[in-house]
Amino acid sequence: MNFTDFTTHHGKKVNKEAFIHLVQVSRTDKKVSKEELELLHKEGRKFGLTDPEIDNLMHAQRGHHYVPPYSLDEKFKHLYQVAQMILADDVVKESELKMIRKFAIEAGFQDKTIEKLVDLLFEGIKKDRAEEDLLKEFRKNHLFRD
Repeated sequence: MNFTDFTTHHGKKVNKEAFIHLVQVSRTDKKVSKEELELLHKEGRKFGLTDPEIDNLMHAQRGHHYVPPYSLDEKFKHLYQVAQMILADDVVKESELKMIRKFAIEAGFQDKTIEKLVDLLFEGIKKDRAEEDLLKEFRKNHLFRD
């Protein structure tokens, strides 16, 4: 299966890269938990993927290189999804922290901003705050410029 940009059944163009990275995050501890699997299926269905397609992609995509989105909104959205995946099983492992930091660095966030960004995402998700609200807070505090 070619895993590039595609259009959903709603006509929305979606970059499948984001889903591949969620799969990679779920695998960082070598075991995909039930909660992580449920979240992968939920997010995959948003992309218009069927459950069998999601399962196939989980087995097929191993060493995929990260290509970050261009806009701040898309970068933030992707890191939000990664943070959700990390928190899905209520256990944050060092390997998962390394991965989200790596994605943030590759997305162009500065080192001194990354810890604040990760903390904002984790705390916001734990409190069930909307992605849009966290992005507004991130922009308001000018964290992306520090």
